[in-house]
Amino acid sequence: MLALLGLLTILLLLYLVISKKASPVIALVLVPVMSGVLAGKLEELPAMISQGLTSIAPTGVMFVFAILFFGVLLDAGTFQPIISKLLKFAGNDPVKISLATALLAMMIHLDGSGAVTFLVVVPALLPVYDRLGMSRLTLASVVALSAGTMNILPWGGPTIRAASALSVSVTELFNPIFIPFLVGLFTVFGIAYYLGKKERSTLNPVNLGEIENQDRGKQLETHRPRLFWINILLILLAVSSIVLGWAPPFVVFMVAFALALMINYPKVEDQKKRIDAHAKEAMLMASILFAAGCFTGILKGSGMMEAMAGSIENLLPEQIGTQLPLMTGILAMPASLVFDPDSFYFGILPLLASTAETFQVSSIEVGKAAIMGQMTTGFPVSPLTGSTFLLIGLAGVDLGEHQKKTIPLAFLVTLVILLVSVLMGIISI
Repeated sequence: MLALLGLLTILLLLYLVISKKASPVIALVLVPVMSGVLAGKLEELPAMISQGLTSIAPTGVMFVFAILFFGVLLDAGTFQPIISKLLKFAGNDPVKISLATALLAMMIHLDGSGAVTFLVVVPALLPVYDRLGMSRLTLASVVALSAGTMNILPWGGPTIRAASALSVSVTELFNPIFIPFLVGLFTVFGIAYYLGKKERSTLNPVNLGEIENQDRGKQLETHRPRLFWINILLILLAVSSIVLGWAPPFVVFMVAFALALMINYPKVEDQKKRIDAHAKEAMLMASILFAAGCFTGILKGSGMMEAMAGSIENLLPEQIGTQLPLMTGILAMPASLVFDPDSFYFGILPLLASTAETFQVSSIEVGKAAIMGQMTTGFPVSPLTGSTFLLIGLAGVDLGEHQKKTIPLAFLVTLVILLVSVLMGIISI
């Protein structure tokens, strides 16, 4: 009975979210509450929800302050000098331009927002690509691969969702795959180099020093060029502290945000404006995360998740069950074309993880495998994300052509990360 009710709960969640019949927040709260009542757990519901919220709180806090931290640094124009240097470095060589595109997209995506990355990088580089006669598809593809791979970072949406769904810290998921992640980034650079070499035949020689993007060239009122090195140092300290485990991520970003805001905008009025500028994005994701705490808290506390995993164990052959992490890693990127991040990480992943545990396989391995492709390398090509349409709109390319070119390359990056993880013993086979 519990297994069937749990399955119906997940299916209803997937239907409501994917069909957009209800917002993720509403579906993640009301669907499990209804299921909990039907399971006869009415009196235990508050305790289950409280437990779920307690497990999700550090991740939710981390995300809010990470968005605010990187948002303040973007407002301060921290990356503007880097953009100028990269354009100067690129000269009129398509290979260098392609590599510079990848590097710039990776740096801008430090804030974990695909929309911000595309809004900054594509308009800045599109005039360069057009003037040289380089394909806009190459621009869209390189930016997509760079942003997608960077989405694996601890404060990236998929990693945060996976950690929340499995009730573990983001560092438990990310730190073990740090080296495979770096290999993935180098793979993106290799692809950018390859695409750049293919573009050389279409080169239209021109002095790029004459190319100037007026929107990016202006000194905005919020920019703080004199604080460039201080802001870069803040980024390095924050990222190093998280990767090296010096402090929990939510503590790191709380302190880093407060310092960045105080240093760049000492006036209280300016501080309020900067917070308001990024509050909408931060609170939207935070509300989904805390709603997910309600969902997972009820499904686990009521015994539905355990019952479903037990039922699947009886149906799956042991050879398949023990290979769930590997299978998840292989299918993760293609799954981005079928499941949006909320439905996958809060509906599918917990079930996969629980099933893996019944076969004495680590549920965290399944989580690591999932973030290697599902809405990481796959998010900039998925028709289920608004960011994909923002990217192709800014670049002026067709969705089908973008997917045709980028999907095989994104899948390649996922497979490289997965292969390195298998060779290192991070994903067992």
